[in-house]
Amino acid sequence: MKCSRLVDVGRRQFLRGGLVAGAGAAATSFMPQPVHAQTALARVDYPSNRLANIADLNENEPLDIAYPDDDSPGVLLKLGQRVEGGAGPDGDVVGFSVICPHKGFYMNYNADDRTLNCPGHYSRFDVEKGGQQVWGQATQNLPQFTLRVDENGDIFGEGVDELLYGRVSNVL
Repeated sequence: MKCSRLVDVGRRQFLRGGLVAGAGAAATSFMPQPVHAQTALARVDYPSNRLANIADLNENEPLDIAYPDDDSPGVLLKLGQRVEGGAGPDGDVVGFSVICPHKGFYMNYNADDRTLNCPGHYSRFDVEKGGQQVWGQATQNLPQFTLRVDENGDIFGEGVDELLYGRVSNVL
């Protein structure tokens, strides 16, 4: 018994249809993406908040701060060399959350290898490379603060580039 609704599609027509579909998919992948789709970081802007002054910092020693609010402990570091995300005249001032993004343990700074280290599950984050995870159980890099230094040396926090631990969003 033959179905009258079947369409006889030959090999050439089938291949032609596949080529058209493939060309359409390829064309959309080369179209310019909106700016927000090209940005790899999930940066969230906060109101500008003075955190410290460059004069308060000693090279390779953490200065405890709270940013973007009092419930979010962090550190400022002056590393002595230009680094990713660094602020100030030398591009060497960075700020990070000290709450491990894996399970929320308070982390400690290791000045020898310039990492923030979690005592809970041993995740380690490189502060010279934007808080990149170099070891451990965490599934995201360490939240780095966007900093601005004014002409007086005052350091201002203005955003965070990752989700802060324990928050469903980075909204205050």
